[in-house]
Amino acid sequence: MTTTQVVNPATEQVVTTLELLGAAETDAAIERAQRAAAGWREVAPGDRARLLRRFAEAVDANLEQLARLEVANAGHTIGNARWEAGNVRDVLHFAAGIPERLLGNQIPVAGGVDITFHEPLGVVGVIVPWNFPMPIAAWGFGPALAAGNAVVLKPAELTPLTAIRLGELALEAGVPEGVFQVLPGKGSVVGQRFVTHPAVRKVVFTGSTEVGKQIMAGCARQVKRVTLELGGKSANIVFADADLERAAATAPYGVFDNAGQDCCARSRILVQRSVFDRFLELLEPAVRGVRVGDPADEATEMGPLISASHRARVASFIEPSTKVAFTGTQPDGPGFWYPPTVVLPDAPSDRLLTEEVFGPVVAVVAFEDEADAVRIANDTEYGLSGSIWTNDVGRALRVSRGVEAGNLSVNSHSSVRYWTPFGGFKQSGLGRELGPDAALAFTETKNVFIAT
Repeated sequence: MTTTQVVNPATEQVVTTLELLGAAETDAAIERAQRAAAGWREVAPGDRARLLRRFAEAVDANLEQLARLEVANAGHTIGNARWEAGNVRDVLHFAAGIPERLLGNQIPVAGGVDITFHEPLGVVGVIVPWNFPMPIAAWGFGPALAAGNAVVLKPAELTPLTAIRLGELALEAGVPEGVFQVLPGKGSVVGQRFVTHPAVRKVVFTGSTEVGKQIMAGCARQVKRVTLELGGKSANIVFADADLERAAATAPYGVFDNAGQDCCARSRILVQRSVFDRFLELLEPAVRGVRVGDPADEATEMGPLISASHRARVASFIEPSTKVAFTGTQPDGPGFWYPPTVVLPDAPSDRLLTEEVFGPVVAVVAFEDEADAVRIANDTEYGLSGSIWTNDVGRALRVSRGVEAGNLSVNSHSSVRYWTPFGGFKQSGLGRELGPDAALAFTETKNVFIAT
């Protein structure tokens, strides 16, 4: 049995050592899920809803424990971690409303009655990233369970602890054995088996675009369904008529939240040229004011990066020729720290404008007019998120329609609500999670004609 050490990224101390599942154990778990799925789909909708509500209540009762676990495992600030555990609870409560509302249609036909059903797929494999281990897990397993599927979930090797605890809470809440299983292991073993095992009928993956393409190609061999939430290079567009003070004050939190380890991070700030210098003047104190430090401290706004290797990758983007406008602070001593950093790229081809840094680095560039802003915002292979700052409602709507991204905010940086759909355009992904239709992504539509 292979083991892995779980490390606290703020202290570099080992939190625990875990056993990782191999291919044989993964196959056994998938077979248990396949057997459990047959019974789970037959559970009456109201009873399935009741069990999901009990699961949500178990999460709520353990919210502080889950949050503290995430602080130690992922280096999330305690404020963020409490929100994330609360999001799991809320997603489950929302999902609990789905089983009794999974409505089909009656379609007018000649000579009979035509009705449709939303049938569960069977076993769903959910592969979770290390940047938001709790909520992203729930976005997959909540609606999948609600639709009547069994779920096997692979947490990231770096951050498995909250997923393991959620698996225990599901059992404590009465979710039947085998219906929801958490399988810690390597992506090349457990994740790959989700892709190749014929009993897994869908794979939900959140992570890099590069790995997402490999999963999609692997699933194609069995015409296996996929939902992919991948990379991002989102734009925060600030027009001259915006509330510049508010736009500058909030911009750091649109990109440096979770130390920039967020596919929705607004890592390109596009500022209209006539207010460019003024915006930078306002941005500097806001960036320097971001409180970076011990994630367990209630006042901390940004914690560490996840690992030493990831910190080295982020640092590699800042080359000797890079024009750094200013930086924020970082603690001394152990921990994988990196300061909030604002850069001024020289050319549109600069990798700071084209590649996902996935760290607390933001590039600021000027644009001329509305058309130029949309052109620059769309000059990327990604299309996940973004923000638009303007006091002109017409412009807000025009630019929102023009920007190729799945989730946009006007005069804010909010990307995710559990009751609205979330997903990307272009190479940011495929499919949508959350929202009123989330469960339909875990079903097949069956059409039945009854001759009369």
